[in-house]
Amino acid sequence: MGLLIDGVWSTQWYDTSKSGGAFQRDAAKFRNWVTSDGAPGPSGEGGFKAEAGRYHLYVSYACPWAHRTLIFRALKGLEPLISVSVVSPHMREDGWTFHDDFPGVVADPIHGAAFMREVYLAAQPAMTGRVTVPVLWDKARGAIVSNESSEIIRMFNSAFDALTGDRQDFHPEPLRAEIDSLNARIYDTVNNGVYKSGFATTQAAYEAAVIPLFESLDWLEGLLSRRRYLTGDRITEADWRLFTTLIRFDAVYHGHFKCNRRQIASYPALW
Repeated sequence: MGLLIDGVWSTQWYDTSKSGGAFQRDAAKFRNWVTSDGAPGPSGEGGFKAEAGRYHLYVSYACPWAHRTLIFRALKGLEPLISVSVVSPHMREDGWTFHDDFPGVVADPIHGAAFMREVYLAAQPAMTGRVTVPVLWDKARGAIVSNESSEIIRMFNSAFDALTGDRQDFHPEPLRAEIDSLNARIYDTVNNGVYKSGFATTQAAYEAAVIPLFESLDWLEGLLSRRRYLTGDRITEADWRLFTTLIRFDAVYHGHFKCNRRQIASYPALW
C-alpha cells in the first residue's frame, strides 16, 4: 500500500525504523458524520444530512474494515439508499484499483476513477496520507464524509432510521460502556493486532503484538463459551467488528500475517 504525498502518488511502505520495528497505523484523515438533521457529529463539520441517494460507499471485499460497513448497510436496510463501488482485491504498486481483473469489481460511477487515489484527490488535491477503504462520499458536496470504518458503521446504525423505519440498534445506550470497552481491546489486540503481527519487522515488535493477540483470543473464547454474544443475548456492533477479522483469520492472517500459533477452527466458541 502506497500513499499520497502533497497529491503525488508514492509507493512508500510503512516506515518501522523509528518505532523499533512496530507497525503503527495512521489515523483516518476524514472524520465527518452523517446525521439525521445535518448537525455536526462527534468530530468534523456539519452539513451531511441523511438523505436517500446522496451518499456513495467505496469498499474492497478483501478488507475487514470495509466489510463492516457493508454488513451495516445490509442490516439497516440502506442498500437502496447508499450506492457502492468495489475495488479489486489485488493491491499492487498502485494501491486499490478498479481494474477488472476480479469479477466483483464495481466501477466508480462518480469520478470514473481507475485508482482509488483519484477519489481522494477529488476531495483534497494536495492530500498527504494513505489511500484506504472504506470511504463514504457525499455526492451533493463533492466531498469525503469519512474514511473511518468504526464511525461509518455508527452513522449507518442510526442516522438513516427516519428514512428506512429500521430501528435496530447495535450500539444501545444501556450497553454502550461495555461495547466500547470490548471494542477498545479487540481493536488493539485482534482487529489491528493481526496487522501489527504481520507487519512487524523485528522479533521484539512481533512478540509484542502476537502474544496479546492470542491472549485476547483465549479471553474471547472464554467469554463466548458462557454467552451467545459478547455482551450477552443481544448481538451488537462489537460482535460484527470482531467477526470481520475472525472470518479471515485462518485463510489469511494465520499464514500470511504470521499469526500461526493457533487457528480459529481450534476455538470451539469462536468458530
